[in-house]
Amino acid sequence: MICPEPSELQELVRQWHRQALPWLPAGSGSRLHWGAPVKPGSGESTPRVLSTSKLNRLVEHCTGDFTVTVQAGMPLQTLQHELAAAGQWLAVDWPWSSGPGGEHSGTVGGLVARGLAGGLRQRYLGVRDQLIGLSLLRADGTAAKAGGKVVKNVAGYDLMRLFCGSWGSLGLMTELTLRTYPLPRHRRGLLVHGPLASLEQLRRRCLQAPLMPQRLDWWSPALSGNNQPALLLALASVSSAAIADQLDQHSQAASALGLEAEALDPDRLLELESHSRQGNSNWLLHLGVKPAQASELLADPALDGVACSLAAGVGLGIAWADAGSLPSYRVDQLRQRCRALGGQLSVLVQPANENPLPCWEASPAAAVIEALKREFDPMQQLARGRLPGVVQAAVIR
Repeated sequence: MICPEPSELQELVRQWHRQALPWLPAGSGSRLHWGAPVKPGSGESTPRVLSTSKLNRLVEHCTGDFTVTVQAGMPLQTLQHELAAAGQWLAVDWPWSSGPGGEHSGTVGGLVARGLAGGLRQRYLGVRDQLIGLSLLRADGTAAKAGGKVVKNVAGYDLMRLFCGSWGSLGLMTELTLRTYPLPRHRRGLLVHGPLASLEQLRRRCLQAPLMPQRLDWWSPALSGNNQPALLLALASVSSAAIADQLDQHSQAASALGLEAEALDPDRLLELESHSRQGNSNWLLHLGVKPAQASELLADPALDGVACSLAAGVGLGIAWADAGSLPSYRVDQLRQRCRALGGQLSVLVQPANENPLPCWEASPAAAVIEALKREFDPMQQLARGRLPGVVQAAVIR
């Protein structure tokens, strides 16, 4: 992994372009093994990786406008600490396996490049919705910008959405502007266990309540730890009385449905949120279905013994398991089940295997994705073999 000084970065990219060398954009390199494998260049045993770890400054924080501009290599944990000092935060979940305090969360650029969102998407939408400005280097070293530094910005082509979730396949992000939010003044929650049918009724009730959940996550039995599925509910507000009243109503509804509810103070809620994003396993899956079908997915035998946290209002989540408890044929079954329920499944991490499963299936828009790849990277230098929505990215002509 090469970590150039900021002043050397553009010339290095230009040099590699002149030499037609393949390379992989990266932040801290903490999750390079996620996603489809990247193919090295001719005569190389491993891919050439270009890190933005020395692009690590907070450029500008406009507290009154609730926006922040940072260099792409800034650690996410550092940014959250800086924002907290001003009473604000970036409303995103720590990436999976970041540690209790986000100490292994990687960089802001890596977060945007993967484009994955957790349960906080319920209230704050996804990473792509919080990105409002972007600076980048194209594969030939040309610098480009998109968006701006204000939330209401509709000028120009929406280049940012292409880069969010592009996995380094279109260019190297160098600077990002994102919206921030005030830190929640009060937070409390519930952890509710019981039969799926009753939990589904409670899920619908929570989503229709006057106070929108900050998070409402499905937990599989393997994650809840008591052989029953669960719902993790978090509420946030400037009014502690409003939270107390809402939680009391949800608790009564849970009791009427025969469900067991545990009241969560802020510390206990934070502990459970961290628990639902931690693990050390051979399989890591990103899956999604239509929200109304999430309970059907949780009931599927393919998820037996698999820890799964799924945002109940948007149907997206993470699942993980050891190789011994989850053979690859069951992952394939789970992928087919997600597809039947109107969703999809991506394999982010898998055990070493002679016949690995494809990270993602071919998208109906694969031809458009390939065309965009050719426009941004005509020499196919960036992240060879890793193009979301295209199974055989390396064979593009």
